[in-house]
Amino acid sequence: MSERQKWYGWGSEDKTFDLARRPAFWPYLKEKLGIDPKLKTPPVALESLRLPPLAIPSKLTDKLEAIVGSNSIRDDDYARITHSTGKSYFDLIRIRRGIIDNPPDLVVYPETITQIAEVLKIAAENKISITPFGGGTSVVGGVEPMRAKNHSASISLDMSRMNKMIELDEKSLLATFEAGIRGPSLEGHLQKRGYTLGHFPQSFEYSTLGGWLATRSAGQQSDRYGKIENMVCSVTMVTPCGIISTPDAPYPAIGPSTKDLIIGSEGLFGVIARARMIIHRLPQVQLYRGILFRDFASGIQAVREIAQARLRPATMRLSDEAETEMAIKMHAESESLFETAVMKAGRWYLRSKGYESSALMILGFEDTTAAAQKGLKTALEIASNYGGINIGSSAGEAWFRTRFEPPYLRDLLLDHAIMVDTLETSTTWNILEHVYRSVKNAIEKAITNFEQSTPPLVLCHISHSYPEGASLYFTFMAKQTPSREAEQWQAVKVAAMDAILAAGAAISHHHGIGRDHLHWAHLQHGKPVIEALSAVKKVLDPEGILNPGKFLT
Repeated sequence: MSERQKWYGWGSEDKTFDLARRPAFWPYLKEKLGIDPKLKTPPVALESLRLPPLAIPSKLTDKLEAIVGSNSIRDDDYARITHSTGKSYFDLIRIRRGIIDNPPDLVVYPETITQIAEVLKIAAENKISITPFGGGTSVVGGVEPMRAKNHSASISLDMSRMNKMIELDEKSLLATFEAGIRGPSLEGHLQKRGYTLGHFPQSFEYSTLGGWLATRSAGQQSDRYGKIENMVCSVTMVTPCGIISTPDAPYPAIGPSTKDLIIGSEGLFGVIARARMIIHRLPQVQLYRGILFRDFASGIQAVREIAQARLRPATMRLSDEAETEMAIKMHAESESLFETAVMKAGRWYLRSKGYESSALMILGFEDTTAAAQKGLKTALEIASNYGGINIGSSAGEAWFRTRFEPPYLRDLLLDHAIMVDTLETSTTWNILEHVYRSVKNAIEKAITNFEQSTPPLVLCHISHSYPEGASLYFTFMAKQTPSREAEQWQAVKVAAMDAILAAGAAISHHHGIGRDHLHWAHLQHGKPVIEALSAVKKVLDPEGILNPGKFLT
């Protein structure tokens, strides 16, 4: 993408979250959080940022230029700033205040696997840390270019120039891509030929294939197409000790899976350079509906039964009562007086039927016309057994149309001194409601107990569903504690992650580990697994140059 990206927030500089015709939003937040909508906390000016001098000697820069070319290395302030963090809450509250703890000394843009290998060789010889950088969208501190004590400098290895589709194998339904390709470009190549990967995370517009693979990403339509690990036929990774390419064949049985060791490795073992991906023919139709339940518990039962019926909807997203209420407050008013009247009448009717505090499901099927219609009909019948009311296509289509926009709202909330972050987990159906209550209560208590007893707002939805369980995705908001924003967030994060672990759920379903989840990853894996993975890293990365400070360190 050619547009200039925000150094202090999400996405393009010329785009923000549109609050036009949403008059209920700020009064709602004022009531819930006790905020002053007039309070502004903008980021510091870009020109006020100060970075430490470069730590890489010019002779090493010359060697790197000989490998990738002088136009493929940057050391200007803007490049260093925009590669110094990802997009986590902790990242943004620091950089918005002008705090940049670990700027890279250089940003290097390789264009071939050979160049990656040669850059890693020089970095290992000179003990320079290497942090692979795709779209920079990590929300768990995965791309901050940290360095160990014995590292002399740091490089952010930006993969954006390795952005090509190498091959489309229509007979095998496989496509090979370089790892730096972003979502829109990848889908553009496929869709003009009648295919799709089917991977649409919320970060889709800016994240890359390599980043998806490195973090075990999940797309918003993964109930049908699978998580990213289900889409990989083979993958190539460059390590300081050589190039690893997994067998280019479906489901090989040759011992432990190297492919599964690479997927989710978060840049610790090597740099993911390319992958051969399983693709699908474009669906004939995309049918999306909104379904309203009297409460979250009823909706959970419907989601479970639909998932276990193996109907394979593309999306089955169920919001709890608090998130549904916020969605209603966020709904844009129509410019049509007739549509506004119909909307108000519809809300009155639902309230009269006991749907005052309700839970909204977004249900979508993508397939051949006949298969999608059949699946939707059966799913709606199941939903109705639990009190689900089909409120039509407008709610589902509105969600589908705006599904990549919420990160822009976070920037707007940060501009008004509001703490806002997300976290997610996955668990089995038998304890899902227990996990939901435990984590929600832990977050609310942590926010309330931190210094000023700030009112909390905790929202949740089921984001991905399986026959055996589902992912719970939490969003929490509160008024920031001035000058202690990081400590406030950390208190909430610790409470939530401790609650997830205590309840027996996974500490992450698709955000990954990075820096923020390192402590709980060690607890969840246990000492033998961490030692085994550390041994693998020692073999593949003897000097420990790859993405230090994350996951294993």
